[in-house]
Amino acid sequence: MELCGLNTEEEEMINHSVSGKVLHERYRIKNIIGQGGYGSIYLAEDLRLEGRLCAVKQVRYDSSLPETMLKESRDQFMREATVLARLDHPNLPKVSDFFSVEKNDFLVMDYVPGDDLRTTLAKAESSGKFLQEDEVLNWAMQIGDALTYLHSQEPPILHRDIKPSNLKVTPNGLIKLVDFGLVKLLAPDEVTITIMQGQGTALYTPLEQYGGDSSHTDSRADVYAFGCTLYHLLTNTPPMNVRDRFLMPDSLPAPRAINPAITPRVEEAILWAMALHPDDRPKSVTSFVKALTGETTGNLRRIGGGYGRSIQFQMGKAETQLAIIAGGLVFLSLLFTLIHNL
Repeated sequence: MELCGLNTEEEEMINHSVSGKVLHERYRIKNIIGQGGYGSIYLAEDLRLEGRLCAVKQVRYDSSLPETMLKESRDQFMREATVLARLDHPNLPKVSDFFSVEKNDFLVMDYVPGDDLRTTLAKAESSGKFLQEDEVLNWAMQIGDALTYLHSQEPPILHRDIKPSNLKVTPNGLIKLVDFGLVKLLAPDEVTITIMQGQGTALYTPLEQYGGDSSHTDSRADVYAFGCTLYHLLTNTPPMNVRDRFLMPDSLPAPRAINPAITPRVEEAILWAMALHPDDRPKSVTSFVKALTGETTGNLRRIGGGYGRSIQFQMGKAETQLAIIAGGLVFLSLLFTLIHNL
């Protein structure tokens, strides 16, 4: 987890000021493990369950909001926290509690041990190596499963901040998609306020997620960030900022130009996911994962300055039999016509 914008001295000061404090008569703070525009995340000890460590997120609201909008934001936090607490998936940290202390709201999640993928990526880069494609695809299938689960909720839940530092590998090899900092519920006919400030990390954020207007954001925004994350993991090269790509559509280096060991199928799928326009991306995370793993075949084509994909599904047995029968009937029809004309 990043300590955004803090130097070592500032981090030590914050740790010293909060260490030992008990929140909600239950969570004793050990130290700060995350800091950003959205608020702070603390590593805490659960005093009711001996030995259990948890991550406590303090939500920071925009102080410039009018009182009515601030109340609406806090009400929305409670609604979203209630939904998050119901989630149960092996690749997501369990949200176990949420509460308020005066003007501050807090979300309590499982603490996930292990390195995040940003750290794993840095180790590979420092040794002059690339991460193995098979290993990255294994992580991708787990991430895809978690995102599909989130997107299938009612209403759907978007993560909106997928990146290597928000993906942790546990000691037993399980990937966890952490930090619900920018989570958004796609409630129909509802104006959504981003309660946890920020619009995602620039390198992994799609164009439609900029500007604070979330009305045009759907699951394809997560698909874009997912594709950018895999691009980074497989090439050791951060993806280009989407605004720079918009101005220079042909400027994104192809993954295989950086790492020739990447298979053409995986390169094609990643570029499909990273299309500038949402309509040119996979319609769902499931479609993207199928493309990564070869369950669908297709040809990459350029669409409006971005990358799109023309999908060709393999025919099943029934469709094949129908095609053979139809072909046979056409042949017999031609044969009878020729005989009749003799």
